[in-house]
Amino acid sequence: MRKLIFVASIAGFITFMISCHKSNIQAPAGTTTVDLPATTAKYYNSTTEGYNPGINDKATLGRVLFYDGHLSLNNAISCGSCHQQAMGFADGKRFSTGYEGRLTGRNSQSIANLKGTDTTFYSDFLAATNFPLFWDGRENIVKNLINRPITNHVEMGIDDPSVLPAKLASLSFYPPLFQKAYGDPNITTDRISECVAAFIVSIQAHNTKFDRYKAGDVTALNALETQGLNLFTTKYNCDNCHRVLTSNYYSSGFVDIGLDESYADKGNGNVTGNSYDYGKFGIPSLRNVALTGPYMHDGRFKTLNDVLEHYSHNIQNSPNLDILLKDGNDKARAMNISDQEKQALIAFLNTLTDYTMITDPKFSNPFKTK
Repeated sequence: MRKLIFVASIAGFITFMISCHKSNIQAPAGTTTVDLPATTAKYYNSTTEGYNPGINDKATLGRVLFYDGHLSLNNAISCGSCHQQAMGFADGKRFSTGYEGRLTGRNSQSIANLKGTDTTFYSDFLAATNFPLFWDGRENIVKNLINRPITNHVEMGIDDPSVLPAKLASLSFYPPLFQKAYGDPNITTDRISECVAAFIVSIQAHNTKFDRYKAGDVTALNALETQGLNLFTTKYNCDNCHRVLTSNYYSSGFVDIGLDESYADKGNGNVTGNSYDYGKFGIPSLRNVALTGPYMHDGRFKTLNDVLEHYSHNIQNSPNLDILLKDGNDKARAMNISDQEKQALIAFLNTLTDYTMITDPKFSNPFKTK
């Protein structure tokens, strides 16, 4: 298969080359290749609202930018460092490792399905989502979120993103990619953000056992999984917040689920400044939830069983505890979920895993070290 290969030495010397056969590449020791197919991958199709031929080239460029450590101050941390494909675009750690080994203050969230089930749009991915981005909701425009980690002193360490265009222009593989995406090789911060947004918005998880069940295949779920679905949607009413039955995968609100009686992290309250928002965090999608642990904004729960144990016996009487988690005496509920019910609920949650998404080459890291 014909491949377009870009080779960059770690010392900064970069050559640009096209090879008809990948096996013919003779890269010097210690080099990194950016390996892209000669035919642009299809992130969006011609039925996409506002579709134009350049959108797939922008998403392809966004894929390279997403995985490129050059977007960090020390050239070592990329967006993909904290959002790994095999882990549902989370990273499997309680706190992520950022610039110079610094740890983030919150758990890395999955970035799949950032526009819910909306797979038919392009022009509006620059507009606001109808749900919060980040645990505290400090952003709701996908394009704008790109600079947040880049300019964070813990995560990627760039004080001024205006330095990025010149930095990337010195890497010979970027001007041709910008030329293909925009018709000229000019690199701007706005284009960087747009392309990364185009890539991450295309990361969608829709091919799951539960999707097949919802589409009418009643045999897609076994008896235990079906029991878990019924517990999730009826007895314990988890779907009131997590919305797996609707066309949306996210809830637009913030909730306090009684993790602590006093707030070490004020969550959305840090954004609004209102005391009634203290301890409230955005409700995460459960798509690929079996892959995205540890759980909660601070990664305190290692397993799904730990999460269920919290709801079963450990909800705290925190000041802003959600009303759905209170009993008739205005105190924290004890759901008393049995071990068998936990098993069923976890079996159901596993049906929300999209194995195609986590292995799809077009979402993978294009940088290959020789």
